[in-house]
Amino acid sequence: MRVSVDPGRCCSSGQCVTAVPEVFDQSEDDGVVLLIQPEPPADLRSAVRTAAAICPGRAITVHEP
Repeated sequence: MRVSVDPGRCCSSGQCVTAVPEVFDQSEDDGVVLLIQPEPPADLRSAVRTAAAICPGRAITVHEP
């Protein structure tokens, strides 16, 4: 799995950070998503899929082989 984010679509809700703080963070300046781990370990993949699904701005894309 590989994850990408589109900061332009991010509405700074923080749902992704709440769901998977090991993978996502927010900018202190404007709250926009920051991607910490673009290739999350297997034990976080389900949570990353959930974060992408609940993102109100649809700013998270999960790429799976």
